[in-house]
Amino acid sequence: MNEKITIGKIQAKKGKEPIVAITAYDAPTGAIVDEAGVDLILVGDSAGMVVLGYETTLPVELNTMLTFSQAVARGVKKAHICFDMPFMTYHISIEDGLRNCGRAIKEGCAESVKIEGARVELVRALVECGIPVLGHLGFTPQSIHQLGGYRVVGKMEEEAERLIEDSIALEKAGAYALVLETVPEEISEIITKELKIPTIGIGAGRFCDGQIIVLHDIIGLYKPTPRHARLYRDVHKDILKAVREYSNEVRTKSFPQNENITHLTEEILKKIRESRNKR
Repeated sequence: MNEKITIGKIQAKKGKEPIVAITAYDAPTGAIVDEAGVDLILVGDSAGMVVLGYETTLPVELNTMLTFSQAVARGVKKAHICFDMPFMTYHISIEDGLRNCGRAIKEGCAESVKIEGARVELVRALVECGIPVLGHLGFTPQSIHQLGGYRVVGKMEEEAERLIEDSIALEKAGAYALVLETVPEEISEIITKELKIPTIGIGAGRFCDGQIIVLHDIIGLYKPTPRHARLYRDVHKDILKAVREYSNEVRTKSFPQNENITHLTEEILKKIRESRNKR
């Protein structure tokens, strides 16, 4: 029997075995990545872009994320499920953050939440309430306008030093692990060595304790493929081919065929015809 992957099991992998994390947004993809054996599934607000078609993650609402998370939870048996808190659901006050993160656990069926930025007091308050927190530093998509667009964070000395100090602060506040996004490899290596909690990289190099990726980026459902990702399968081409074949068969009337059809028995059909003829 497969045992549920807990936070303790994720933390125990640090320095021993790479942590495998990926996104999912519905029951089928949740079940597939779970069957593949990933450790952590992030119900990411990246759904705003790769599923809902927004240009950024900013428009995503909490209720939308709750629906995605509930769906993922229905398909997952083993992997840890982390809820990505959307923009402005934890920014106004600690009380607001506690309330909304509580909904992610209670209603979203998640087992932890992900918070962007060095929100140390909020992380501490969440952990004290029994809500596990996955930190997120480096390029934080919800701060895209403040950061001036998509870019590597930590290339300059002052910014790199702040990243390191913020990482330490989040660990002290009780975060169980830390996502480092689009950070120079050398900085993520320093942070990984300094922290006792695991680091999970996305575009942060080879020295993190694990890697996380957006599912749609590696299967060709969201293009172009980002630099930090690799296209493992181009499902876009497979779906396109399947739909074109289906369309052609419908237009040439070669679909549906007999094996796709349900028939009445001759006896019932006869009775129906007789009934219709009497009218």
